[in-house]
Amino acid sequence: MGKPLKKIVEELGVKDEKSECNKDKYNKNKRKKVKDNKVKNNKVQDKKVQLIYAFNGMGKTRLSRIFKKTIAPKREVNEEQEEAVVKVIYYNAFTEDLFYWDNGLDADENRKLMIRSNSFTRWILEYEGQGNNIITLFQRYTSEKITPRFNETYSEITFSIDGEDNANKIKISKGEESCFIWCVFYSFLKEIVEVLSIPEPEDRSSNQFDRLEYIFIDDPVSSLDENHLIELAVNVADLIKSSPKELKFIITTHNALFYNVLYNELNSKVGYMLYKNEDGTFDLKEKKGDSNRSFSYHLFLKQTIEKAIEEGNIQKYHFTLLRNLYEKTANFLGFPRWLDLLPDDKQAYYNRIIQFTSHSTLSNEAVAEPTTAEKQIVKFLLNHLVKNRYWEEKQQ
Repeated sequence: MGKPLKKIVEELGVKDEKSECNKDKYNKNKRKKVKDNKVKNNKVQDKKVQLIYAFNGMGKTRLSRIFKKTIAPKREVNEEQEEAVVKVIYYNAFTEDLFYWDNGLDADENRKLMIRSNSFTRWILEYEGQGNNIITLFQRYTSEKITPRFNETYSEITFSIDGEDNANKIKISKGEESCFIWCVFYSFLKEIVEVLSIPEPEDRSSNQFDRLEYIFIDDPVSSLDENHLIELAVNVADLIKSSPKELKFIITTHNALFYNVLYNELNSKVGYMLYKNEDGTFDLKEKKGDSNRSFSYHLFLKQTIEKAIEEGNIQKYHFTLLRNLYEKTANFLGFPRWLDLLPDDKQAYYNRIIQFTSHSTLSNEAVAEPTTAEKQIVKFLLNHLVKNRYWEEKQQ
């Protein structure tokens, strides 16, 4: 039976701050029950990293918001007090709302990305001076030809392309914008980790993160090409490994490659999948073993079949590769049979085509070139796997 997202947060080992504040109101028996539940959740709560895979639309962003409200509910405090009790920092789709375009509609000029300044952006940009590091990281993920420039007050950014006349007035793509915002956030996290790595609080440049417990990252940039996405995942893994042991991370993603690289880089033993049920409830299921590591090989299979389709050189063995791709994708996603990933309307038919073509035993079948119709089936079934349900990268 499914659960509301609040219960999923509890499964992650997070204590409700309001409940903790009111724990003295419980009688002895109820306190014992709370203690037993804490013991039950202790193994989960002690994990340094909890890595969660979910399709788009499964509630990852909602989970991050409920997580924050649970561990750090808002109180009636002033800004100075609020800064002193930061317990969770999270990155999700709403993080991008801190940035917006002033398009300069007059003659399509003066385009600039504006920053809704808060205590965190002021700290990382004005006090810690990380602007140049943000620019360097952005160019590494995108292109050295695109140059961001902060204004003196760090309230806006303009972008230029080397060699173009209208250099300082371009509007970058949505994918590049998301990448830039992630670079700001990553630099922010990196600086926090460095500050918290100083043992004595009085020696730190800031004490507003002294009580930080969790960092929640929901789907960082997925518009990058595969090489840069791998680099991003490795950077996140290095950041986690260099952070104080008391600081915990929860990472959610719909990107199989990002999940796979993080799982391997962190030498994880278990991952999770978040499911949304038809009745609106949710389930969080453990993923153990090799099913977490399989997507590196998936990418090789996918690219091999795509190249054959592009070159018009589909052979019989590509049916075997296609079936292998379906099998490993089903294994990763937790489906009991790879057949469950086939199109529903002609599942038996497509199964028969793949099985017959990939397991042919007669000599004339083994060497015969696939027919035009069979080649179209390879293309159709790969597109089904990639675009319709299981692989496509979409913005939330």
